Amino acid sequence: MIELKCQKKEILEDQIKILSSKDYQICIAILNSEVLAFEDVCSHDGESFDGGKIENGCIVCPRHMAKFDMKTGKAICMPAVEDIRTFPVRVIGEEIIVVIEE
Repeated sequence: MIELKCQKKEILEDQIKILSSKDYQICIAILNSEVLAFEDVCSHDGESFDGGKIENGCIVCPRHMAKFDMKTGKAICMPAVEDIRTFPVRVIGEEIIVVIEE
């Protein structure tokens, strides 16, 4: 199990923060006060979501505009057809902890 951590104040509503470890790159977002975590890779072409926008609960890939539901990881529109992985999040005070089960 791997845990990636950051502080809640590091993440602005409707923006993403990317956390990295040796083997993982994870996006953290706050949507309607809920902290969400999902893999930082578009299933369409492997692009990072860095620079992508959040629209109606979805992250939009900045390269080809594929959309993914940030809660479920479900691919919402073409060109993506494969879902992305999501991760459980614990919030303890102001600390956000993303748990990655290997």
